[in-house]
Amino acid sequence: MSTEALEVVTGSYTMEMRVSSWLGDELLADVIPIADGTETRDRSLAVPEQLTLSVPRRDNGVSWEPVQPTDPLAAYGQQLHVDYGVDVGGHFEWIRRGVFLITDSSADDMTVSVACEGLLSLINEARLAAPFQPSGTLASTVRALVEPALTVQVDGALTDRTVPLGLEWDDDRMAALQEVLTAWPAAARVTEDGLLLVEPVTDGTPGSPVLALTDGVGGTVVRWSGSTTRDGAFTAVVAQGEDATGAQITGVAYDTDGNSPYRIGGPFSPLMVPYFYSSSLLTTVAQCRAAASTRLTTLRRTASRTLDVTCHPHPGLVPGDIVSVTSADNGLAGALASIETLELPYAPGQMTMTVRILAGG
Repeated sequence: MSTEALEVVTGSYTMEMRVSSWLGDELLADVIPIADGTETRDRSLAVPEQLTLSVPRRDNGVSWEPVQPTDPLAAYGQQLHVDYGVDVGGHFEWIRRGVFLITDSSADDMTVSVACEGLLSLINEARLAAPFQPSGTLASTVRALVEPALTVQVDGALTDRTVPLGLEWDDDRMAALQEVLTAWPAAARVTEDGLLLVEPVTDGTPGSPVLALTDGVGGTVVRWSGSTTRDGAFTAVVAQGEDATGAQITGVAYDTDGNSPYRIGGPFSPLMVPYFYSSSLLTTVAQCRAAASTRLTTLRRTASRTLDVTCHPHPGLVPGDIVSVTSADNGLAGALASIETLELPYAPGQMTMTVRILAGG
């Protein structure tokens, strides 16, 4: 987003949606009229993105009711490319929100209701028809599990390695993908252009915030609510694998952050509270330790302090983005937080988010 657009979205502004429909490489409809809609993202889900749209059944003499398998809003492989427009002084700046697979569509007298999911839905629904035995490297295994449904891009910062022989997965393609990513360790997300980007896990070392959430006069936040829980909290992760001789190996990652409420030996518990993880992809102690560290980072998402935020819609945000939080009522002054869930309206309205306060907040 441009600097001008970033300034505009902190207050009231005029927005517009631009949605096109594609079936493979064929453009079925360039401009679909959107009456209403909501985009929901939750990074804890296997398929983080969900989308619902309301489209007029007839608009300017055109029927949008899905009748034929090749109609723009049918659920036979059609994908919607979605852009969110922000008025920046007489013209719209378009922000790509992503590519979404139509999973369901139905029409009544006035409206076509469309439900979509992110493109990882293609992987989630494609069960393995026969046991899958990987060969080659972690990167080639990810490609074998995902392509050609999604094109894989591997971040150059990741170190690829050979997959041990004799590994086999039965039928759950998504579970196999997640095991590879955790053992690497790496994270994967579908980009706004529909590619699967495999990249290092960076949640434990947040960068600069992309947005400051503040309350009070002139603030960005309309309403807060907060919660905490012990569920999912662990002071250490124990990762187990097998070396070349078949002997069990172990790596442990402890929460040693002095500012973390879950630090080992801290007030959360006088005893170690472990989470156990095992994978045949882990063949050295170093790999076990790296996987344990990554798993500890992701487990914190389910237990750390969270705040529910209602604010002006910001079409540049996605889960995983880092924001700063200042709230007198919540005792926070510039605390760093990561976005865990968000709900972005595709019509004038308010945006809701759940942010997780990072250690020390």
